[in-house]
Amino acid sequence: MTPTTKEGQRAELHKTIWRIANQLRGSVDGWDFKSYVLGMLFYRFISENLTAYLNKMEQDAGDTDFDYTKLADKDAEFGRKDTVDEKGFYILPSELFTNVRKHAAGDENLNETLAAVFKNIEGSALGTDSEDDLKGLFDDLDVNSQKLGSTVAKRNERLVKLLNAIADLNLGDFADNTIDAFGDAYEYLMTMYASSAGKSGGEFFTPQEVSELLARLTVVGKTSVNKVYDPACGSGSLLLKFAMVLGKENVRGGFFGQEVNLTTYNLARINMFLHDINYEKFDIAHGDTLIDPAHWDDEPFEAIVSNPPYSINWEGDANPLLINDPRYAPAGVLAPKSKADLAFTMHMLSWLAVNGVAAIVEFPGVLYRAGAEQKIRKYLIDNNYIDAVIQLPPDLFFGTTIGTCIVILKKSKQTNDVVFIDASAEFVRGGNKNKLTTANQQRILDTYIARESIDHFSQVVPNGEIAARDYLASVMSYVAVADTRETVDITDLNSDIARIVARQAELRAVIDEMVADLESAP
Repeated sequence: MTPTTKEGQRAELHKTIWRIANQLRGSVDGWDFKSYVLGMLFYRFISENLTAYLNKMEQDAGDTDFDYTKLADKDAEFGRKDTVDEKGFYILPSELFTNVRKHAAGDENLNETLAAVFKNIEGSALGTDSEDDLKGLFDDLDVNSQKLGSTVAKRNERLVKLLNAIADLNLGDFADNTIDAFGDAYEYLMTMYASSAGKSGGEFFTPQEVSELLARLTVVGKTSVNKVYDPACGSGSLLLKFAMVLGKENVRGGFFGQEVNLTTYNLARINMFLHDINYEKFDIAHGDTLIDPAHWDDEPFEAIVSNPPYSINWEGDANPLLINDPRYAPAGVLAPKSKADLAFTMHMLSWLAVNGVAAIVEFPGVLYRAGAEQKIRKYLIDNNYIDAVIQLPPDLFFGTTIGTCIVILKKSKQTNDVVFIDASAEFVRGGNKNKLTTANQQRILDTYIARESIDHFSQVVPNGEIAARDYLASVMSYVAVADTRETVDITDLNSDIARIVARQAELRAVIDEMVADLESAP
């Protein structure tokens, strides 16, 4: 029986994904194999997305029996230009996922067939506005890789299994899903692979509940925003949480991000498509944001969220041009070459709209380390840009167990203070990681909105007090930890000790008497 509830569909989907991922992997490392599973899921998605779009258009025009999957390629060519203008890509009927899969088992050249299909999909966008959004999306789905098998026959055998497994995923009717099935499948796969890949695979992926908290923190009091941005966007999950929190139509100007890792950059663009964000509504760039930012013409951004890499190396003052970069110059000093954390922070502050909010996951050291980082904190505090600092629980993120923190920046604050929130105990243990429940998220959010001091949980601290403490900005410096030690009454304790000593003396006397009796016995 097919589950009909949202939770039932999701559970069934996750169970099936887990099964196919493990069955099909074989000799391919899990982290490498994710590219095949995700790439094929993407291929199915855009095939069904395009088919649903064209079928609806023709059926609304009066051709109620129209089915794009059954159209001859030569008859489909007439709609290519208009479709690419609207959807950003085109797929001929014979190259749709369902039709390739139908003939896959008998296709001795399946690897070549798929390679040609992927090349044609990307090629359909050449010379159009969507070219950059499609270029290279299938690069990591190498159908001729030795990883799939040592011979063409073995590779094709595995590709047939992969096509069939992805086709068998119960994603429902594309036009009428009760869950965001493709997007949900993608997020689940990313979580699964990140949790099993260790640091090398998990560092690009922010857990969904943390992403949701960051998005909610940045849109307090708003029902829509102009543009959202993440300068180290990884797989794009942080950006896409705004589509869930606000509705994608309420991110009016679109989703913007930049990612330095090429494979992860491809995953982010695929993620946008799989969440049905059309090509003209997102702009994900490839490159190093700190040295070569891609969105000078798009800033400022009303909402910025990011979980940038912790304490990585960057050029810093080895590049004499950077101190004059308008993003870094205001602080008068550059982040250390071995710790780029606050370089990302300064970049985001620079590109933040006057009415905007930035929520950044930070390595805790940026809040207390001396030297250049202390001078940057001084700039941020003296100019009243830090709105809140939130200590998160340990072991939330893939690839690290440290307790990170969230720094919230604003350019138009109403008060001259910072609210420090100690949420280090706001978690439940789930599997091999800690997780923020909905209740945990809500308590953090409510406290941030109320800006109130709560014993052992939050403290509102004037900027002047932070300055007086040499711009120390760690939560533990301002929120007292609850004393959970047992209270002991010293008078009662002394009384108990006296009784114990007296009783000990009595017992010793009895023992001495018994020993004496034994020694005097004949």
